Amino acid sequence: QLQASGGGLVQAGGSLRLSCAASGRSFRGYAVGWFRQAPGMERHFVAAIDRNHNGIIYADSVKGRFTISRDNARTTMYLQMNSLRPEDTAVYYCAASPSVISSNLVSQTAYKTWGQGTQVTVSS
Repeated sequence: QLQASGGGLVQAGGSLRLSCAASGRSFRGYAVGWFRQAPGMERHFVAAIDRNHNGIIYADSVKGRFTISRDNARTTMYLQMNSLRPEDTAVYYCAASPSVISSNLVSQTAYKTWGQGTQVTVSS
């Protein structure tokens, strides 16, 4: 299971750090990623990191502003979000994937376990 937290209301230009805690010792064997879904929109890829910390990919819209990381000892993944914009407003979901191919991680179909989502609202 995955439990996301850290969302909230922030002004444009501000920062938030999302966390996603995983239960179970198999966390280190999975790639993990973040997706987001704005109201009335489909869910979109944000960032992912493979199980060995070697492959990290970002959506173009967040490159240079967001940083994904993971702590296998704590079975937790993070998404540091800086320079937030109103268009970043969405529900953010964390997910885990058994895929070992980094390029697969941009697709929702690669993920088998999803967290419940945490709301991020950026005011202008």
